[in-house]
Amino acid sequence: MDFDLFSQRIPKIKDLPLPGEMAHFKMAPEIRVKLMQESQVKGKNPKKAGVMALFYPDFKNGTKLLLILRKTYKGVHSNQIAFPGGKVEDGDIDLAQTALRETHEEVGVPPEKIMILKSLSTVYIPPSNYEVQPFLGILDRPLSFVPQESEVESLIEVSLMDFLDDGLIFNQKLSTSYATNIEVPTFKLNGYTVWGATAMMLSEIKELLKQVL
Repeated sequence: MDFDLFSQRIPKIKDLPLPGEMAHFKMAPEIRVKLMQESQVKGKNPKKAGVMALFYPDFKNGTKLLLILRKTYKGVHSNQIAFPGGKVEDGDIDLAQTALRETHEEVGVPPEKIMILKSLSTVYIPPSNYEVQPFLGILDRPLSFVPQESEVESLIEVSLMDFLDDGLIFNQKLSTSYATNIEVPTFKLNGYTVWGATAMMLSEIKELLKQVL
């Protein structure tokens, strides 16, 4: 989609109610949905994090969404697809500032260049006991991203039309923190398999976009 058209329509998203768990459940395994419905997933005193779902024009004025592939390291989120973002640090005024600061650190986008349109529904991540607050933001012009060498293996620039394509959602056998070899709903984007919390957040964003585009 042409970014000029996207930028005209996307502000309508501010007034929409959040789909929340209805959208999250579409990209969660049945066992996780059951646990969430029974309130057995969320841990005590979860740590907080903020992430940014960033839409922007490429240099041909097409609309893109930015994801990152995290580095391989000793941790539960090693080598996974994610949004730019991270944990709250001392000095962060709120989670929006956390998301903006982390996006600057991880992909080189100055906070003042991002317009946050909407905060989205939080998602709890059991393996790391994090509650993640996503934000939907836009850039109004193309930018050359600078991935953080210590954190980001590669950038994944997804076209809006691929993201909205229901034909790129598949079930795949995966092992999670709470079950082994189970059917998990996934997005297939730019050759990568996107699942778990990121997929759940993407599902809510997709539900919102379908109402305004």
